[in-house]
Amino acid sequence: MNEGLPLLTLCLLWPLLGALAIGCVRDSGRAKRLALAVAGVELLLTLGVVYGFDPSDGGFQWQEQYSWIPSLNAYYAVGVDGVSLLFLPLTALLTLMALLAGWNAATRLHRFHLALMLILESATVGVFVALDMALFFLFWELTLPPIFFLAGLWGIGAERRQAALKYTLYMLFGGVPLLFAIATLALNHVHYTGGDMPGGLAFSLPVLLNTPMDAASQELVFFLLMLGFAVKAPLVPFHTWLPTLAMEGPAFLSALLVGLKLGLYGIVRFALPLAPQAALEHRWLLAIVGAVTLVYAALIAMQQTNLRRLLAYASISHVGLVLVGLAAFNYQGQQGALLQLLNFTVAAGSLMLMAGMLQQRMGSCELVHLGGLAKPAPRLACLFFLFALANMGVPGTNGFPAELLVLVGTLQAYPALALVALFGGVLSAAYLLGFARKAFFGPTGTVSATCPDLTTRELVLLLVPAVLVLMVGFSPQSVLAWPESSLQMRQRAVAEAEAVRAASGPISSRAVVFQQGSI
Repeated sequence: MNEGLPLLTLCLLWPLLGALAIGCVRDSGRAKRLALAVAGVELLLTLGVVYGFDPSDGGFQWQEQYSWIPSLNAYYAVGVDGVSLLFLPLTALLTLMALLAGWNAATRLHRFHLALMLILESATVGVFVALDMALFFLFWELTLPPIFFLAGLWGIGAERRQAALKYTLYMLFGGVPLLFAIATLALNHVHYTGGDMPGGLAFSLPVLLNTPMDAASQELVFFLLMLGFAVKAPLVPFHTWLPTLAMEGPAFLSALLVGLKLGLYGIVRFALPLAPQAALEHRWLLAIVGAVTLVYAALIAMQQTNLRRLLAYASISHVGLVLVGLAAFNYQGQQGALLQLLNFTVAAGSLMLMAGMLQQRMGSCELVHLGGLAKPAPRLACLFFLFALANMGVPGTNGFPAELLVLVGTLQAYPALALVALFGGVLSAAYLLGFARKAFFGPTGTVSATCPDLTTRELVLLLVPAVLVLMVGFSPQSVLAWPESSLQMRQRAVAEAEAVRAASGPISSRAVVFQQGSI
Protein backbone atom coordinates (compact mmCIF):
# COMPACT_ATOMS: atom_id res chain seq x y z
CA MET A 1 0.00 0.00 0.00
CA ASN A 2 2.98 2.28 0.53
CA GLU A 3 4.81 3.00 -2.73
CA GLY A 4 7.63 4.88 -1.05
CA LEU A 5 10.20 3.89 1.52
CA PRO A 6 8.81 1.28 3.97
CA LEU A 7 9.94 3.39 6.89
CA LEU A 8 7.76 1.74 9.54
CA THR A 9 9.08 -1.70 8.61
CA LEU A 10 12.59 -0.27 8.84
CA CYS A 11 11.77 1.08 12.31
CA LEU A 12 10.62 -2.39 13.29
CA LEU A 13 13.52 -4.34 11.83
CA TRP A 14 16.41 -2.02 12.65
CA PRO A 15 16.58 -2.83 16.40
CA LEU A 16 16.25 -6.56 15.60
CA LEU A 17 19.14 -6.33 13.14
CA GLY A 18 21.11 -4.48 15.80
CA ALA A 19 20.39 -7.25 18.31
CA LEU A 20 21.68 -9.85 15.83
CA ALA A 21 24.78 -7.77 15.14
CA ILE A 22 25.52 -7.52 18.87
CA GLY A 23 25.54 -11.32 19.00
CA CYS A 24 28.48 -11.28 16.57
CA VAL A 25 30.53 -8.85 18.65
CA ARG A 26 32.77 -10.40 21.28
CA ASP A 27 33.99 -7.31 23.11
CA SER A 28 31.46 -5.91 25.62
CA GLY A 29 32.65 -2.32 25.12
CA ARG A 30 32.14 -2.52 21.37
CA ALA A 31 28.75 -4.15 21.93
CA LYS A 32 27.69 -1.21 24.11
CA ARG A 33 28.77 1.32 21.51
CA LEU A 34 27.00 -0.65 18.78
CA ALA A 35 23.78 -0.80 20.81
CA LEU A 36 23.99 2.94 21.42
CA ALA A 37 24.50 3.58 17.70
CA VAL A 38 21.54 1.35 16.79
CA ALA A 39 19.31 3.13 19.30
CA GLY A 40 20.44 6.51 17.98
CA VAL A 41 19.70 5.58 14.37
CA GLU A 42 16.30 4.23 15.47
CA LEU A 43 15.51 7.62 16.99
CA LEU A 44 16.42 9.30 13.70
CA LEU A 45 14.22 6.85 11.76
CA THR A 46 11.21 7.54 13.98
CA LEU A 47 11.80 11.28 13.66
CA GLY A 48 11.75 10.70 9.89
CA VAL A 49 8.27 9.21 10.27
CA VAL A 50 7.18 12.33 12.15
CA TYR A 51 8.79 14.61 9.56
CA GLY A 52 6.93 12.94 6.70
CA PHE A 53 3.59 12.90 8.51
CA ASP A 54 0.80 15.26 7.42
CA PRO A 55 -1.02 16.44 10.59
CA SER A 56 -3.94 17.81 8.57
CA ASP A 57 -4.86 14.25 7.53
CA GLY A 58 -6.58 12.38 10.36
CA GLY A 59 -6.28 8.99 8.65
CA PHE A 60 -3.54 6.41 8.66
CA GLN A 61 -0.29 7.29 6.92
CA TRP A 62 2.91 5.42 6.08
CA GLN A 63 0.74 2.35 5.54
CA GLU A 64 2.22 -0.98 4.49
CA GLN A 65 0.37 -4.24 3.97
CA TYR A 66 1.70 -7.65 2.96
CA SER A 67 0.24 -11.11 3.12
CA TRP A 68 1.15 -12.92 6.35
CA ILE A 69 -1.23 -15.83 7.07
CA PRO A 70 -3.40 -16.06 3.91
CA SER A 71 -5.62 -18.88 5.21
CA LEU A 72 -6.80 -16.63 8.06
CA ASN A 73 -6.78 -13.32 6.15
CA ALA A 74 -4.16 -12.04 8.58
CA TYR A 75 -1.80 -9.44 7.18
CA TYR A 76 1.38 -7.71 8.09
CA ALA A 77 -0.30 -4.30 8.14
CA VAL A 78 1.27 -1.25 9.76
CA GLY A 79 0.53 2.46 9.79
CA VAL A 80 0.33 5.49 12.05
CA ASP A 81 -2.13 8.29 12.62
CA GLY A 82 -2.00 11.33 14.89
CA VAL A 83 -2.82 9.22 17.95
CA SER A 84 0.08 6.79 17.61
CA LEU A 85 2.64 8.96 15.80
CA LEU A 86 4.53 10.58 18.69
CA PHE A 87 4.83 7.34 20.63
CA LEU A 88 7.43 6.16 18.11
CA PRO A 89 10.14 8.80 18.74
CA LEU A 90 9.38 8.80 22.47
CA THR A 91 9.87 5.03 22.59
CA ALA A 92 13.17 5.40 20.79
CA LEU A 93 14.22 8.27 23.07
CA LEU A 94 13.37 6.42 26.28
CA THR A 95 15.18 3.29 25.08
CA LEU A 96 18.25 5.38 24.28
CA MET A 97 18.06 6.98 27.73
CA ALA A 98 17.66 3.56 29.38
CA LEU A 99 20.74 2.26 27.58
CA LEU A 100 22.79 5.24 28.73
CA ALA A 101 21.47 5.13 32.28
CA GLY A 102 22.16 1.40 32.54
CA TRP A 103 25.58 1.68 30.88
CA ASN A 104 27.32 -0.14 33.71
CA ALA A 105 24.29 -1.86 35.21
CA ALA A 106 24.94 -5.27 33.66
CA THR A 107 27.87 -7.01 35.28
CA ARG A 108 27.45 -10.23 33.25
CA LEU A 109 25.97 -11.38 29.96
CA HIS A 110 26.45 -7.89 28.56
CA ARG A 111 25.61 -8.73 24.95
CA PHE A 112 22.46 -10.64 25.91
CA HIS A 113 21.34 -7.67 28.00
CA LEU A 114 21.83 -5.19 25.15
CA ALA A 115 20.17 -7.48 22.61
CA LEU A 116 17.10 -7.87 24.85
CA MET A 117 16.79 -4.10 25.18
CA LEU A 118 16.73 -3.70 21.41
CA ILE A 119 14.28 -6.60 20.96
CA LEU A 120 11.96 -4.99 23.51
CA GLU A 121 12.19 -1.70 21.61
CA SER A 122 11.24 -3.43 18.35
CA ALA A 123 8.25 -5.21 19.91
CA THR A 124 7.05 -1.97 21.53
CA VAL A 125 7.22 -0.10 18.24
CA GLY A 126 5.26 -2.97 16.69
CA VAL A 127 2.47 -2.49 19.25
CA PHE A 128 2.17 1.17 18.27
CA VAL A 129 2.11 0.64 14.49
CA ALA A 130 0.15 -2.62 14.04
CA LEU A 131 -3.08 -2.25 12.05
CA ASP A 132 -3.92 -5.95 12.09
CA MET A 133 -5.29 -7.38 15.34
CA ALA A 134 -3.41 -10.67 14.95
CA LEU A 135 -0.17 -8.78 14.30
CA PHE A 136 -0.86 -6.51 17.26
CA PHE A 137 -1.34 -9.51 19.54
CA LEU A 138 1.94 -10.99 18.29
CA PHE A 139 3.89 -7.85 19.18
CA TRP A 140 1.97 -7.54 22.45
CA GLU A 141 3.10 -11.00 23.54
CA LEU A 142 6.63 -10.51 22.21
CA THR A 143 7.22 -7.82 24.84
CA LEU A 144 7.02 -10.51 27.56
CA PRO A 145 10.25 -12.54 27.04
CA PRO A 146 12.65 -9.55 27.05
CA ILE A 147 11.06 -8.11 30.20
CA PHE A 148 11.10 -11.52 31.91
CA PHE A 149 14.83 -12.01 31.30
CA LEU A 150 15.80 -8.37 31.95
CA ALA A 151 14.04 -8.40 35.33
CA GLY A 152 15.11 -11.90 36.33
CA LEU A 153 18.77 -11.68 35.33
CA TRP A 154 19.67 -8.05 36.06
CA GLY A 155 17.25 -7.09 38.81
CA ILE A 156 18.63 -5.62 42.03
CA GLY A 157 16.32 -7.32 44.54
CA ALA A 158 16.64 -10.71 46.16
CA GLU A 159 13.25 -11.72 44.78
CA ARG A 160 13.82 -10.49 41.23
CA ARG A 161 13.03 -13.86 39.66
CA GLN A 162 9.74 -14.07 41.52
CA ALA A 163 8.96 -10.51 40.40
CA ALA A 164 9.69 -11.43 36.78
CA LEU A 165 7.49 -14.50 37.07
CA LYS A 166 4.69 -12.48 38.67
CA TYR A 167 4.80 -9.96 35.83
CA THR A 168 4.74 -12.70 33.20
CA LEU A 169 1.80 -14.51 34.80
CA TYR A 170 -0.18 -11.28 35.06
CA MET A 171 0.47 -10.49 31.41
CA LEU A 172 -0.44 -14.00 30.28
CA PHE A 173 -3.66 -13.69 32.24
CA GLY A 174 -4.39 -10.38 30.50
CA GLY A 175 -3.59 -11.88 27.11
CA VAL A 176 -6.39 -14.46 27.36
CA PRO A 177 -9.31 -11.97 27.19
CA LEU A 178 -7.49 -10.04 24.45
CA LEU A 179 -7.25 -13.18 22.35
CA PHE A 180 -10.92 -13.99 22.92
CA ALA A 181 -11.89 -10.43 21.96
CA ILE A 182 -9.87 -10.61 18.73
CA ALA A 183 -11.45 -13.97 17.87
CA THR A 184 -14.93 -12.58 18.59
CA LEU A 185 -14.32 -9.62 16.30
CA ALA A 186 -13.09 -11.87 13.49
CA LEU A 187 -16.06 -14.24 13.84
CA ASN A 188 -18.49 -11.34 13.95
CA HIS A 189 -17.13 -10.22 10.57
CA VAL A 190 -17.88 -13.69 9.18
CA HIS A 191 -21.41 -13.50 10.55
CA TYR A 192 -22.02 -9.98 9.23
CA THR A 193 -20.69 -10.60 5.71
CA GLY A 194 -22.17 -14.09 5.43
CA GLY A 195 -18.78 -15.50 4.41
CA ASP A 196 -17.37 -18.94 4.97
CA MET A 197 -14.84 -20.11 7.52
CA PRO A 198 -11.96 -19.38 7.52
CA GLY A 199 -12.00 -17.23 4.38
CA GLY A 200 -14.47 -14.75 5.86
CA LEU A 201 -12.34 -13.96 8.89
CA ALA A 202 -10.96 -10.43 9.20
CA PHE A 203 -8.31 -9.09 11.57
CA SER A 204 -7.69 -5.79 9.80
CA LEU A 205 -8.43 -2.95 12.18
CA PRO A 206 -9.94 -0.60 9.55
CA VAL A 207 -12.20 -3.45 8.35
CA LEU A 208 -13.32 -4.34 11.87
CA LEU A 209 -14.07 -0.70 12.63
CA ASN A 210 -16.54 -0.71 9.75
CA THR A 211 -18.20 -4.00 10.71
CA PRO A 212 -21.45 -3.58 12.72
CA MET A 213 -21.90 -5.67 15.84
CA ASP A 214 -24.98 -6.72 17.81
CA ALA A 215 -25.40 -5.55 21.39
CA ALA A 216 -24.29 -8.75 23.10
CA SER A 217 -21.14 -9.10 21.00
CA GLN A 218 -20.23 -5.46 21.41
CA GLU A 219 -20.49 -5.56 25.19
CA LEU A 220 -18.52 -8.82 25.28
CA VAL A 221 -15.74 -7.32 23.14
CA PHE A 222 -15.63 -4.16 25.21
CA PHE A 223 -15.26 -5.92 28.56
CA LEU A 224 -12.77 -8.45 27.22
CA LEU A 225 -10.57 -5.71 25.78
CA MET A 226 -10.84 -3.59 28.92
CA LEU A 227 -9.91 -6.54 31.12
CA GLY A 228 -6.86 -7.38 29.03
CA PHE A 229 -5.64 -3.80 28.83
CA ALA A 230 -6.40 -3.05 32.51
CA VAL A 231 -3.81 -5.61 33.56
CA LYS A 232 -1.09 -3.99 31.49
CA ALA A 233 -2.07 -0.38 32.26
CA PRO A 234 -2.24 -1.20 35.25
CA LEU A 235 -5.57 -0.37 36.89
CA VAL A 236 -6.70 -1.33 40.38
CA PRO A 237 -6.95 -4.22 41.33
CA PHE A 238 -4.46 -5.53 38.72
CA HIS A 239 -1.69 -3.14 39.74
CA THR A 240 0.44 -5.08 42.22
CA TRP A 241 2.96 -6.32 39.66
CA LEU A 242 4.29 -2.81 38.97
CA PRO A 243 5.48 -1.87 42.52
CA THR A 244 6.98 -5.35 42.87
CA LEU A 245 8.88 -5.10 39.60
CA ALA A 246 9.93 -1.52 40.35
CA MET A 247 11.54 -2.68 43.60
CA GLU A 248 13.12 -5.91 42.36
CA GLY A 249 13.92 -5.16 38.70
CA PRO A 250 16.55 -2.88 37.20
CA ALA A 251 15.76 0.82 37.17
CA PHE A 252 16.11 1.19 33.40
CA LEU A 253 13.43 -1.49 32.89
CA SER A 254 11.13 0.17 35.45
CA ALA A 255 11.57 3.44 33.55
CA LEU A 256 10.38 1.75 30.36
CA LEU A 257 7.37 0.24 32.12
CA VAL A 258 6.22 3.46 33.79
CA GLY A 259 7.05 5.56 30.73
CA LEU A 260 5.41 3.46 28.02
CA LYS A 261 1.84 2.64 29.06
CA LEU A 262 0.92 0.06 26.44
CA GLY A 263 -2.26 -0.89 28.30
CA LEU A 264 -3.65 2.64 28.19
CA TYR A 265 -2.65 2.91 24.55
CA GLY A 266 -4.63 -0.27 23.88
CA ILE A 267 -7.72 1.27 25.48
CA VAL A 268 -7.37 4.39 23.35
CA ARG A 269 -6.58 2.54 20.13
CA PHE A 270 -8.83 -0.54 20.34
CA ALA A 271 -11.27 -0.80 23.26
CA LEU A 272 -13.09 2.51 22.78
CA PRO A 273 -13.28 2.67 18.94
CA LEU A 274 -14.17 -1.01 18.39
CA ALA A 275 -17.10 -0.87 20.82
CA PRO A 276 -18.09 2.82 20.88
CA GLN A 277 -21.70 2.46 22.02
CA ALA A 278 -20.82 -0.10 24.68
CA ALA A 279 -18.10 2.26 25.91
CA LEU A 280 -20.60 5.13 26.04
CA GLU A 281 -23.11 2.94 27.87
CA HIS A 282 -20.54 2.03 30.52
CA ARG A 283 -18.47 5.19 30.68
CA TRP A 284 -19.65 5.70 34.24
CA LEU A 285 -17.83 2.47 35.10
CA LEU A 286 -14.67 3.70 33.39
CA ALA A 287 -14.91 6.93 35.37
CA ILE A 288 -15.33 5.11 38.69
CA VAL A 289 -12.44 2.70 38.02
CA GLY A 290 -10.25 5.63 37.00
CA ALA A 291 -11.17 7.65 40.09
CA VAL A 292 -10.59 4.72 42.44
CA THR A 293 -7.21 4.01 40.83
CA LEU A 294 -6.28 7.70 41.00
CA VAL A 295 -7.05 8.19 44.70
CA TYR A 296 -6.14 4.73 46.01
CA ALA A 297 -2.68 4.67 44.43
CA ALA A 298 -2.00 8.26 45.54
CA LEU A 299 -2.89 7.42 49.15
CA ILE A 300 -0.62 4.37 49.04
CA ALA A 301 2.18 6.50 47.55
CA MET A 302 1.98 8.88 50.52
CA GLN A 303 2.94 6.02 52.84
CA GLN A 304 6.05 4.98 50.91
CA THR A 305 9.57 5.50 52.18
CA ASN A 306 11.28 4.02 49.11
CA LEU A 307 11.54 6.28 46.07
CA ARG A 308 11.17 3.49 43.50
CA ARG A 309 7.99 2.15 45.09
CA LEU A 310 6.63 5.68 45.48
CA LEU A 311 7.17 6.39 41.78
CA ALA A 312 5.48 3.11 40.84
CA TYR A 313 2.34 4.04 42.79
CA ALA A 314 2.50 7.58 41.42
CA SER A 315 2.49 6.10 37.93
CA ILE A 316 -0.55 3.96 38.78
CA SER A 317 -2.34 7.04 40.15
CA HIS A 318 -1.73 8.95 36.92
CA VAL A 319 -3.09 5.97 34.96
CA GLY A 320 -6.35 6.56 36.81
CA LEU A 321 -6.29 10.23 35.81
CA VAL A 322 -5.89 9.28 32.14
CA LEU A 323 -8.86 6.90 32.35
CA VAL A 324 -10.97 9.64 33.92
CA GLY A 325 -10.14 11.87 30.96
CA LEU A 326 -11.03 9.14 28.49
CA ALA A 327 -14.32 8.47 30.30
CA ALA A 328 -15.40 12.07 29.68
CA PHE A 329 -15.78 11.22 25.96
CA ASN A 330 -15.28 14.79 24.83
CA TYR A 331 -12.55 16.49 22.85
CA GLN A 332 -10.76 18.14 25.77
CA GLY A 333 -10.76 14.92 27.78
CA GLN A 334 -9.29 12.96 24.86
CA GLN A 335 -6.65 15.62 24.28
CA GLY A 336 -5.62 15.69 27.93
CA ALA A 337 -5.53 11.89 28.22
CA LEU A 338 -3.34 11.52 25.13
CA LEU A 339 -1.00 14.33 26.19
CA GLN A 340 -0.67 12.79 29.63
CA LEU A 341 0.19 9.45 28.03
CA LEU A 342 2.99 11.17 26.11
CA ASN A 343 4.12 12.93 29.27
CA PHE A 344 4.62 9.59 31.02
CA THR A 345 7.54 8.84 28.73
CA VAL A 346 9.32 12.08 29.50
CA ALA A 347 8.62 12.88 33.15
CA ALA A 348 7.81 9.53 34.81
CA GLY A 349 10.50 7.67 32.87
CA SER A 350 13.13 10.27 33.78
CA LEU A 351 12.24 10.19 37.48
CA MET A 352 12.59 6.41 37.56
CA LEU A 353 15.97 6.64 35.85
CA MET A 354 17.07 9.16 38.48
CA ALA A 355 15.91 6.77 41.19
CA GLY A 356 18.18 4.18 39.60
CA MET A 357 21.08 6.66 39.67
CA LEU A 358 20.50 7.20 43.39
CA GLN A 359 20.31 3.45 43.94
CA GLN A 360 23.65 3.01 42.19
CA ARG A 361 25.30 5.76 44.24
CA MET A 362 23.77 5.13 47.66
CA GLY A 363 22.99 1.43 47.47
CA SER A 364 19.40 2.23 48.48
CA CYS A 365 16.44 4.47 47.68
CA GLU A 366 15.07 4.27 51.23
CA LEU A 367 14.40 7.65 52.78
CA VAL A 368 16.33 6.71 55.92
CA HIS A 369 19.52 6.50 53.83
CA LEU A 370 18.91 9.78 52.04
CA GLY A 371 18.87 13.33 53.33
CA GLY A 372 20.54 16.60 52.45
CA LEU A 373 21.28 15.49 48.91
CA ALA A 374 20.81 18.99 47.51
CA LYS A 375 24.20 20.08 48.90
CA PRO A 376 26.50 17.37 47.46
CA ALA A 377 24.38 16.83 44.30
CA PRO A 378 22.75 20.14 43.27
CA ARG A 379 22.32 19.22 39.60
CA LEU A 380 20.56 16.00 40.52
CA ALA A 381 18.32 17.90 42.94
CA CYS A 382 17.35 20.56 40.36
CA LEU A 383 16.42 18.05 37.68
CA PHE A 384 14.55 15.86 40.15
CA PHE A 385 12.43 18.84 41.20
CA LEU A 386 11.75 19.76 37.58
CA PHE A 387 10.44 16.29 36.72
CA ALA A 388 8.53 16.13 40.02
CA LEU A 389 6.83 19.44 39.20
CA ALA A 390 5.92 18.04 35.79
CA ASN A 391 4.33 15.00 37.44
CA MET A 392 2.36 17.34 39.72
CA GLY A 393 1.09 19.40 36.78
CA VAL A 394 2.65 22.71 37.81
CA PRO A 395 2.25 25.55 35.23
CA GLY A 396 5.23 25.84 32.92
CA THR A 397 5.71 22.08 32.70
CA ASN A 398 4.19 19.56 30.31
CA GLY A 399 1.96 18.12 33.04
CA PHE A 400 -0.05 21.33 33.41
CA PRO A 401 -1.82 21.47 29.99
CA ALA A 402 -2.51 17.72 30.17
CA GLU A 403 -4.15 17.86 33.59
CA LEU A 404 -5.97 21.09 32.75
CA LEU A 405 -7.50 19.53 29.63
CA VAL A 406 -8.51 16.44 31.60
CA LEU A 407 -10.17 18.63 34.25
CA VAL A 408 -12.01 20.74 31.67
CA GLY A 409 -13.26 17.62 29.91
CA THR A 410 -14.29 15.97 33.17
CA LEU A 411 -16.13 19.09 34.34
CA GLN A 412 -18.32 18.90 31.24
CA ALA A 413 -19.16 15.23 31.72
CA TYR A 414 -18.91 14.54 35.48
CA PRO A 415 -18.51 17.75 37.55
CA ALA A 416 -18.26 15.82 40.83
CA LEU A 417 -15.53 13.62 39.40
CA ALA A 418 -13.48 16.70 38.52
CA LEU A 419 -13.22 17.38 42.25
CA VAL A 420 -11.82 13.88 42.71
CA ALA A 421 -9.25 14.59 40.00
CA LEU A 422 -8.28 17.83 41.77
CA PHE A 423 -7.96 15.94 45.03
CA GLY A 424 -5.66 13.48 43.28
CA GLY A 425 -3.51 16.42 42.17
CA VAL A 426 -3.23 17.62 45.77
CA LEU A 427 -2.19 14.14 46.89
CA SER A 428 0.39 14.04 44.09
CA ALA A 429 1.97 17.25 45.38
CA ALA A 430 1.89 15.90 48.95
CA TYR A 431 3.81 12.68 48.34
CA LEU A 432 6.30 14.08 45.81
CA LEU A 433 7.15 17.28 47.67
CA GLY A 434 7.11 15.50 51.02
CA PHE A 435 9.63 12.93 49.87
CA ALA A 436 11.78 15.52 48.07
CA ARG A 437 11.89 17.78 51.13
CA LYS A 438 13.21 14.99 53.34
CA ALA A 439 15.56 13.47 50.75
CA PHE A 440 17.13 16.67 49.47
CA PHE A 441 16.81 19.14 52.36
CA GLY A 442 16.54 16.90 55.41
CA PRO A 443 19.36 16.09 57.83
CA THR A 444 22.47 15.04 55.93
CA GLY A 445 23.61 11.49 56.64
CA THR A 446 27.17 10.20 56.58
CA VAL A 447 26.57 8.39 53.29
CA SER A 448 24.48 11.03 51.53
CA ALA A 449 27.05 13.71 52.35
CA THR A 450 29.45 12.09 49.90
CA CYS A 451 26.90 11.36 47.17
CA PRO A 452 28.43 12.22 43.75
CA ASP A 453 26.53 14.64 41.55
CA LEU A 454 25.40 13.79 38.04
CA THR A 455 28.18 12.92 35.63
CA THR A 456 28.42 14.64 32.26
CA ARG A 457 26.86 11.63 30.55
CA GLU A 458 23.94 11.56 33.01
CA LEU A 459 23.47 15.33 32.77
CA VAL A 460 23.26 15.26 28.97
CA LEU A 461 20.95 12.26 29.21
CA LEU A 462 18.48 14.12 31.46
CA LEU A 463 18.72 17.53 29.81
CA VAL A 464 16.90 16.28 26.70
CA PRO A 465 13.68 15.31 28.54
CA ALA A 466 14.06 18.43 30.70
CA VAL A 467 13.94 20.59 27.58
CA LEU A 468 10.88 18.68 26.37
CA VAL A 469 9.15 19.23 29.72
CA LEU A 470 9.58 22.99 29.45
CA MET A 471 8.91 23.18 25.71
CA VAL A 472 5.57 21.40 25.96
CA GLY A 473 4.73 23.29 29.14
CA PHE A 474 5.10 26.68 27.45
CA SER A 475 3.94 25.59 23.98
CA PRO A 476 1.55 22.62 24.31
CA GLN A 477 0.17 23.20 20.83
CA SER A 478 3.51 22.03 19.42
CA VAL A 479 2.42 18.54 20.49
CA LEU A 480 -1.37 18.83 20.38
CA ALA A 481 -1.30 19.87 16.72
CA TRP A 482 -0.16 16.42 15.59
CA PRO A 483 -3.16 14.37 16.80
CA GLU A 484 -5.71 17.16 16.30
CA SER A 485 -7.27 15.87 13.07
CA SER A 486 -7.38 12.27 14.30
CA LEU A 487 -9.00 13.28 17.58
CA GLN A 488 -11.57 15.42 15.75
CA MET A 489 -12.54 12.42 13.62
CA ARG A 490 -12.88 10.31 16.74
CA GLN A 491 -15.02 12.93 18.41
CA ARG A 492 -17.37 13.20 15.45
CA ALA A 493 -17.91 9.44 15.58
CA VAL A 494 -18.53 9.66 19.34
CA ALA A 495 -21.11 12.40 18.78
CA GLU A 496 -22.91 10.24 16.23
CA ALA A 497 -22.81 7.28 18.61
CA GLU A 498 -24.28 9.44 21.37
CA ALA A 499 -27.06 10.59 19.03
CA VAL A 500 -27.92 6.99 18.13
CA ARG A 501 -27.83 5.98 21.78
CA ALA A 502 -30.12 8.86 22.78
CA ALA A 503 -32.58 7.99 20.02
CA SER A 504 -32.69 4.23 20.57
CA GLY A 505 -32.00 3.89 24.30
CA PRO A 506 -29.82 0.95 25.35
CA ILE A 507 -27.53 -0.29 22.62
CA SER A 508 -29.17 -2.54 20.09
CA SER A 509 -26.47 -2.60 17.44
CA ARG A 510 -23.44 -0.59 16.48
CA ALA A 511 -25.18 1.67 14.03
CA VAL A 512 -22.29 4.11 14.04
CA VAL A 513 -18.94 2.80 12.88
CA PHE A 514 -15.51 4.41 12.75
CA GLN A 515 -14.18 5.03 9.29
CA GLN A 516 -10.66 3.96 8.40
CA GLY A 517 -8.16 6.27 10.00
CA SER A 518 -10.57 7.64 12.58
CA ILE A 519 -8.73 6.03 15.46
